[in-house]
Amino acid sequence: MAAKRELIAGIIGGMGPEATVDLMHRIIRNTPAADDIDHIRCIVDNNPKVPSRIKAIIEGTGENPAPAIQDMARRLEAWGADFLAIPCNTAHYYYNDVRDAVSIPVLHMIELTAEEALRQTPGLTRAGILASPAVRITRQYEAPFARRGVTALYPDSAGEARLFEIIKAVKRGDTGPTVRQGLRAAVASLKEAGAELCVVACTELGVILEDACEVPVVDAAEVLARAVVRLAKEGTE
Repeated sequence: MAAKRELIAGIIGGMGPEATVDLMHRIIRNTPAADDIDHIRCIVDNNPKVPSRIKAIIEGTGENPAPAIQDMARRLEAWGADFLAIPCNTAHYYYNDVRDAVSIPVLHMIELTAEEALRQTPGLTRAGILASPAVRITRQYEAPFARRGVTALYPDSAGEARLFEIIKAVKRGDTGPTVRQGLRAAVASLKEAGAELCVVACTELGVILEDACEVPVVDAAEVLARAVVRLAKEGTE
């Protein structure tokens, strides 16, 4: 019997670059490995030149990012990727465009995160969503959670503005104590609003996530990293 071939992961990155590198660290940490050869082969397009999702979705003035993301997906497939991952919650707005552009599987980080939230907190009814305004506007978490009987909660307008500033700070390279305290405060605020669990639904926020939170937390980036490892290691005959 032929041995299974480990699958090659393709990473549609650069949205943003720090989040892409963070995903790679997470994949390494989640891979059971005794030596280099045990780690997963990843082909990464860390492309920060993708048109702004914020300008396209929030401001309504920017270029559609979908063609650039589709081009990255096609190139990764041509370079040998067996499946794709997108380490950006906002970019999942274009998930169907990516899926339709290639013939290989594309992991859906948001669906996987909703599954993990229910696994971690059985009976969950209200989940706080820590994300950029674009994720709220596009309502990406509403349907996956609604199918599981869960209501998605967001910060109020002032809290969302503060959270957006934290996201932009991380994109600038600021991961210091002030932004970390701001994230903890956002979690505490959502708890007060009734959240039984919080989803870190922005990969920049995952970079500064710490353990000391007011409620259980599911980090979408960590969920995606574990899914990448699991799928790659399942392999193919």
